[in-house]
Amino acid sequence: MKCFKQKEPQLSSTCRKFYSLCKRRAFGTFVASKRYSCNEAESSTTFWNCCGQTFKETSSIHRHVAKIHDSDINQLTESTFEVLLSQAENKATLQKQATEKEPVDISSWIPDTSHITGDQLHNGPGEVLLYYCYCQLVDPQLICNWQETLCEKLQLTGKVRVATEGINGTVGGTKVATDLYIKTMCSHPIFKIMDKEDFKTSNGGAGCFSNLRVGVYKEIVPMGVDPVALSYRLAGTHLEPEEFHKEVEAVLSKGDSCNDTILLDCRNFYESKIGKFSQCLAPNIRKFSYFPDYVDQNLDLFRDKKVLMYCTGGIRCERGSAYLRSKDVCKEVYQLKGGIHKYLEQFPEGFYRGKLFVFDERYAISSNKDIISECLYCSSPWDQYQLCSTRFCFQLVLSCSACRQCGHTACCLTCQTKGQGEDPSATPQQREECECTNGRLRIPQDAL
Repeated sequence: MKCFKQKEPQLSSTCRKFYSLCKRRAFGTFVASKRYSCNEAESSTTFWNCCGQTFKETSSIHRHVAKIHDSDINQLTESTFEVLLSQAENKATLQKQATEKEPVDISSWIPDTSHITGDQLHNGPGEVLLYYCYCQLVDPQLICNWQETLCEKLQLTGKVRVATEGINGTVGGTKVATDLYIKTMCSHPIFKIMDKEDFKTSNGGAGCFSNLRVGVYKEIVPMGVDPVALSYRLAGTHLEPEEFHKEVEAVLSKGDSCNDTILLDCRNFYESKIGKFSQCLAPNIRKFSYFPDYVDQNLDLFRDKKVLMYCTGGIRCERGSAYLRSKDVCKEVYQLKGGIHKYLEQFPEGFYRGKLFVFDERYAISSNKDIISECLYCSSPWDQYQLCSTRFCFQLVLSCSACRQCGHTACCLTCQTKGQGEDPSATPQQREECECTNGRLRIPQDAL
């Protein structure tokens, strides 16, 4: 990484060639992000939209990007260069370790728990942590092994995603265990850039998760866009909860006359259904990996607008805002630092109404008594999710107590029929997408 800290002319010959390769790749990625196809009859014409202009020739868009967006290309080049260089170093390190056959000792990263009894790790007040940290990891598998060992020692359950771009986790256990987990994370040589405030907490415990899953992935949040092509470093401006609160207040004070600002929820439809900010734009998408396509097909919604973006804990906004900014249509892009989690800590009765969806067996946590969703069957106020009763469906259902007593426990009529014909003792079939979800429009065309 030393050569990255120097200016390009001072790089070694090898690094200069590598940097030039990254710059060409960054330039090509930036130009490609401005491209769209216009299908007329049986012909297809390619155009490029950038800075409010339409370019019909490759040479013209190239000249425009080179002249106007040099700083953006340099920023993307540096982030790409750093990631690729880290990956090269990672590969070299692994090859060296394989040759030397000397495994890395992670015992120094495991805390001493001799002063803690087994009862303190199993019983007592519980807590769930939600956190992420973007940083370059030379050896993600090593971090993965450490996390698995650490969580098992502290009797924590949950999910941890590790990648070359960082770490993302949500774990549950006793308060004693989570406190020690935070302390251990913040004292690690790589993650010492974190502090206690980077961990969002809520009441819960190990029982909120069925098991512990730790793995290495390409992205720490699954958006489906290569981190090398689109770095989190291109994210929007972070706003503290109090700053975001004031911005939302200003939007709401204008009412229907507010046409220059969009409050954008970049979560999934089942999350925004039970809780969201007032007057927000909530895309009707099922997965975050659909978000890029949603942006691409709805660029006019964001053109010349100021965008205030939010999600559960902040991590989806990091990549989501970077993608939106790469389209160069918004006037400004901001994101809520720490997500809804941190906002509710300061404004439990603020502009976010309803429950906050969480990715564990609680499904939701609450800070106010508002119910903004309804039962699927009788339309009475209801916001408590349960799994569809058809064991291979795995969709979430809003069915009130009265309707469930009447047998309405599935996400749709098709699943209800399947559920009635199931053999309870049979081995569950492979997880599949329900017909009602499969029939949804994948990328909705929203309108303000």
